[in-house]
Order: sequence, then C-alpha cells, then structure tokens
Amino acid sequence: MDIAVIGSNMVDLITYINRMPVLGETLEAPDFQMGCGGKGANQAVAAARLGSQVMMLTRVGNDVFAENTVRNFASNGIDTRRVMRTEASSGVAPIFVDQESHNSILIVRGANALLTPQDIDAAIDDIKSCRLIVLQLEIPLDTVYHAIEVGHGLGIPILLNPAPATANLDYSRIASVDYFVPNETELALLTGKPVDTLEEITEAVTELVAKGMHNVIVTLGERGVLWVSEKGTQLIPSVSVDAVDTTGAGDAFIGCFSHALVSRWPIADALEMANAYAADSVTRRGTQFSYATAEDFTARTGVSMDKR
Repeated sequence: MDIAVIGSNMVDLITYINRMPVLGETLEAPDFQMGCGGKGANQAVAAARLGSQVMMLTRVGNDVFAENTVRNFASNGIDTRRVMRTEASSGVAPIFVDQESHNSILIVRGANALLTPQDIDAAIDDIKSCRLIVLQLEIPLDTVYHAIEVGHGLGIPILLNPAPATANLDYSRIASVDYFVPNETELALLTGKPVDTLEEITEAVTELVAKGMHNVIVTLGERGVLWVSEKGTQLIPSVSVDAVDTTGAGDAFIGCFSHALVSRWPIADALEMANAYAADSVTRRGTQFSYATAEDFTARTGVSMDKR
C-alpha cells in the first residue's frame, strides 16, 4: 500500500449561483450537482486516479448517502476495509459556486466527528504497510494528533493539510509533521500573521519552520505555491487556465503531490506537477468529477505523470 488517508468523507451538495441571497431573500439558482467529496476522500481519489494504492480510514453514516460513498471509493480502486459504518448521519457539504467560479462551503461533519484514536489503533497493521499518511482537520483533533504519533512511531512520513483551519491547533503536537500544507487563508488564521503580500506570507511560514516543521507548503491560488524548508524558499508559479469551478482544487493538489511523493519524485518536481494537476481540475465542474486519471491528464495537457 502506498498511502493511508485518515480523514473525512462528505456528500457534496453543489449549487451554482448568480449571487448569494441576502438575509430573508429567496433566489432561484441556475444549476445543482450532487457528488462525493470531503477533504480526505477527495485527496484519496485524486491519488488513486493517478495510480497510487490508497487505503481510506474513515466513518460513514447510516443513511442513504453511505452506500454510495463506499461504492465510490471502491470504483476508484481505494481499499475500503477501514471505511466504517456509524449510527449517525453522513457528512455533508453544501457548496455555493458563483459566476466567477469562487466557492463558499459549509460542512456538517456527521459521522466524521466520530472517528477515534481507537479506530487508528485497530487499523495499525494496515497503516504500517503504507509509505505516507495524509491527514486533514475534518475529523477530531485528538484523532489527528494520535495519527501523527502513530505515524512517527512507525517511521512513516506524514502530510497534514490543516483545513478547515482552527485556532485550537496545538503546534507542539503537529510540529514534527513532514509536510504541512495550508492555503494562505488558513496560514493567516493559524499564525495570526498578515498574509497580504508574498513577503508577509514568507515571514509567517519561516516562523513555522523555525518551530520545527520540515516542509511548509502554502497554496496561493493564482500566485502559485510557496515551499519553505530549512534549506530555503522556492515559489512555484501558477498555471494559467480558464477556471470554471475551483471547488476541490486544494484537494486535487494534495492528492497529486502525495502520489508524486510515494512515486519518489523530488519535492520541487512534485509541487510543480501538483500545481498543474490542480489547475486542470478547475477547468471542470465539481470536486472528484474534475479529477483526471494520469492518462487523461497527459492527453489533455501534454504533461507526463511518468516517474522522475
């Protein structure tokens, strides 16, 4: 197994809007789409579609959404032995996408809130066969912290996407992760620093590296990706595309980056490829709907996913 994704799954309820209604107003929206989502599931699907062997450790509910979520994992080649049924609702994410392709998202964690440290311990034999652990914050923080402890105990590299960001994150329990991947909004919330300019972003990230983080990677949308480590700072430029829907682009980035890491790409090359893959995803509607296989990505962009 290549990657253990320990995290969330959601049902995406995507409404395409001309504008958000004001308080008390009812508006007609031009279109709606329902799909499988959740940060953990999105990242797992992106990596699996690119060819990684992925195990998903997550909880689904006891409602009509659960079976479809499990079936979706299996159809993407993801190991579902650790996808557990729970006496709760499945997680859902109402998403609103405007005419400029910007999105606003609500999440209801549902069964995701019931993923426990004990669930990780029960899956330890499966986790120890993996070469990378990928985490997000749509599950309880204690479970995230325990996964980090387990990963370090097993000598497995860990990628943490601190999303959705919370000021309650305990740096002392996450400082040793190998890859810390926020966007600029999350970076501002987590550090309390301004992030209006590249210089301010670099200053905030450098502070995190000084606290012990090995690689801090900040996704900056149209400005590209900033990678800071003890060895230095590198800005990977963005890829210009005509965006249709930016929902799930960050997860596409992390899924592709994770795939490239376990494929033993150098970090700079992995970031460049993940940037291109995320840019390709925003040219189509939806989250997982927009994630290309390696073959489709190469055919569409001319960029090869062959191992470096």
